[in-house]
Amino acid sequence: MRIGYGYDIHRIADGRKLVLGGVHIPCEFGLLGHSDADCLSHAVADAILGALALPDIGHFFPNTDASIEGIDSQRIIERAVVEAQKKGYQIGNIDAMLIAERPRIAAYIPAMKEVLAPSLGVTVEQVGIKATTNEGVGDIGKGLAIAAHASCLLMPV
Repeated sequence: MRIGYGYDIHRIADGRKLVLGGVHIPCEFGLLGHSDADCLSHAVADAILGALALPDIGHFFPNTDASIEGIDSQRIIERAVVEAQKKGYQIGNIDAMLIAERPRIAAYIPAMKEVLAPSLGVTVEQVGIKATTNEGVGDIGKGLAIAAHASCLLMPV
């Protein structure tokens, strides 16, 4: 078995849709990024790639590539899963934590699991997502950014 860890953070940006775990969350802001800026999906993809000792998502999806601007981050996860399959691994489980002062995330977690599970090629029961605040500390605590941590267990096929 192999274990990977991923982290991502994006700044808040007006005029963008907020996408977390592949779910559009009604909100007056979104996150700034070259893709859809889904920090949860990015952390998950990086956890998979990390378990494989591969470079991070920026290597596979560089922000200098205009052809992937606005890409759906589920495609990024799917690519990480393909990389795992090429090396003879499958996802055992994902455990993730979203950190945001606003909006409130908990009500959207079941939908996030429903979107992430097929992208990962697993069941909903294999995807854990939690949400917390940063207790007013730092840029996340001031509501200027949203971050995510994720861990991944890979198992040999």
